[in-house]
Amino acid sequence: MVTSASGPVLQSSSALTQFILAPNPGPMSLDGTNSYVLRADGYSGAIVVDPGPLDEEHLRALAGAGPVELILVTHRHADHTAGSARLHELTGAPVRAADPAHCHGSGTPLQAGEVLSAAGLEARVVATPGHTSDSVCFHLPGDGPHGSVLTGDTILGRGTTMLDYPDGTLSDYLASLDRLEALGPAAVLPAHGPVLPSLTDIVRDYRAHRLERLAQIRTALDQLNLDATAGDVADVVYADVDPSVRRAAETSVAAQLHYLRGGADRL
Repeated sequence: MVTSASGPVLQSSSALTQFILAPNPGPMSLDGTNSYVLRADGYSGAIVVDPGPLDEEHLRALAGAGPVELILVTHRHADHTAGSARLHELTGAPVRAADPAHCHGSGTPLQAGEVLSAAGLEARVVATPGHTSDSVCFHLPGDGPHGSVLTGDTILGRGTTMLDYPDGTLSDYLASLDRLEALGPAAVLPAHGPVLPSLTDIVRDYRAHRLERLAQIRTALDQLNLDATAGDVADVVYADVDPSVRRAAETSVAAQLHYLRGGADRL
């Protein structure tokens, strides 16, 4: 987490956004959760996206970046949501998420295609299930020359995301990549890792990676048997994976086996 003598500080991420890095680094969260602060030029009010963990210093820094008008959540995982209720207490701002369980105050569930207006800007909700069933992204068309997209964990700043099967599925994820690619070369503002310059390019890389993994899993099934478990397949396809992310690897393999076994070859 970047700090000064007075605590965590805002870092620039795009023309209309800044972020505070949460103090929760790890194998799955990379450097930590990027909690974004959005506002149009000349506005003091702000939107916060993904408050992150229940860390008082981090949440007070986000509250101090306001006044906070609206709090948004990209998906249900605790490294994005655990601090939401407390940030609502600190600011009075409603918390909105696709999953009603993570809405607070007067916040209502997010709807696909909905245009949110706060802090002098507009953000469109893009449904992107796959990492989880409730994953959403936020498209800011006015943020820079090509706009930007806050991608949560659907697209990361480094590496590739896991599919939290059975809640997240590969068929949903591939459809979400198609949906994101249609937004063009927007800047990618991920919840973990650095900002990326082109959504179009990274989506194509992600899709190619998924298709390559599917091919590897088909080969592994040929070597094993059609009834092989996700653990059996991961032993072949992810033989060198660090133990800290072994569970994530097996979960993603399970999602891909479900895809392959769920009705013929979709490729």
